[in-house]
Amino acid sequence: MSPAETPFTDLLDLASRALGAGVVAASDESFAEKENLLAPAPPVFRPRTFGNKGQVMDGWETRRRRGARPDRPHPAAGDHDWALVRLGAPGVVRGVVVDTAHFNGNHPVSARVEAASVPGHPAPEDLLADGVEWTVLVPDSPLEGDTAHAFPVAVGGRFTHVRLVIAPDGGVARLRVHGEAVPDPRDLDGLTFDLAAQEHGGVALAASDRHYSSPHHLNAPGRAAVMGEGWETRRRRDDGHDWVELSLAGRGEVLAVEIDTTHFVFNAPGWAALLGRDDTAPAGPGGPEGGWTELLPRTRLQPDTRHRFRLDGAPPATRVRLAVYPDGGMARLRLTGRLTPEGRTAMALRWYDTLPAPEAERALADAGLTPAEAAALTAARPLRDAAGARAAAAALPPTSGGADADRRREALRALLGV
Repeated sequence: MSPAETPFTDLLDLASRALGAGVVAASDESFAEKENLLAPAPPVFRPRTFGNKGQVMDGWETRRRRGARPDRPHPAAGDHDWALVRLGAPGVVRGVVVDTAHFNGNHPVSARVEAASVPGHPAPEDLLADGVEWTVLVPDSPLEGDTAHAFPVAVGGRFTHVRLVIAPDGGVARLRVHGEAVPDPRDLDGLTFDLAAQEHGGVALAASDRHYSSPHHLNAPGRAAVMGEGWETRRRRDDGHDWVELSLAGRGEVLAVEIDTTHFVFNAPGWAALLGRDDTAPAGPGGPEGGWTELLPRTRLQPDTRHRFRLDGAPPATRVRLAVYPDGGMARLRLTGRLTPEGRTAMALRWYDTLPAPEAERALADAGLTPAEAAALTAARPLRDAAGARAAAAALPPTSGGADADRRREALRALLGV
């Protein structure tokens, strides 16, 4: 299945608590706390479980508003509550799930989801300031009680925060914000890091089997707390083997591999191998397994163990395939490495192309372009690749001398690697 055909609910939840997401503020949380919105587990309901505020609900629930009139079919402007969410990984949102599970009769009439890009570590008052530009991801849409509402999103920008607006009041059990992580390349310059990690843009693309649990667990943040937080296949009854394929944050050199079978005691694979592929390389005769190159040969594994292997001279790769023999499960896969110059450029261009225009202009100005040059180059987006970036830079109005041309080249090289 191609990325375009992938259901958005199978993409990374950018609002996952495991990634560091949080509900930073809410207009009201009289009946149930705002933090429940991002709880990782499915919402539950225990009948006749009462506290001092009434029935205990697993979600976010606000008090009854008295500004709305029963003769109005829709809430008036201002008749709403809201919750501000900091995404765990900034990125492009492909879809949102607003789940009113177990809220029936006390659910909102409608909901709207907005997004903004506010870099750094803004406080709630910074996010609510008049100068912050909020983009509508999901327009005002009717809600039903006890229902998971899935809303596809067609906006292609990179965002750091979302705001859930409900009208006029009521309860929402969970909020999921699915999409693709888009890291800031400047945060990774000069570092080795996990090239497969979700927060850096690594994605589990496909797997031979996901009978017991999802391959997306393999590159999730942190350590698996239980066996169910790993990837596990059914028992094979043939002479084949299972595998999972992951795209990396960018074209990179893998320096070390960690294969973690923690919690898998009697169902860990017996062996594993790691293959790499460089999709940016020119088409050629291909290597082992149709263009895949062996990074780690078939290696014996132990149950309930973190295995670490250093690689020497592994060729650059844009994706990897972890093969397990014959079947079984593992908790995590970590690929410590560094981006190649081409990988860093591709990451930087995707980041730059998805930034809000004011933020893109500031980044170019900080790198050394004049405000006019930054505005002109930002208006030329999308740049897409290094050739497009160089062409857009060459089309900038001529300068008075060679020094300005050198400054432009250095600025673009420093920020975008072109």
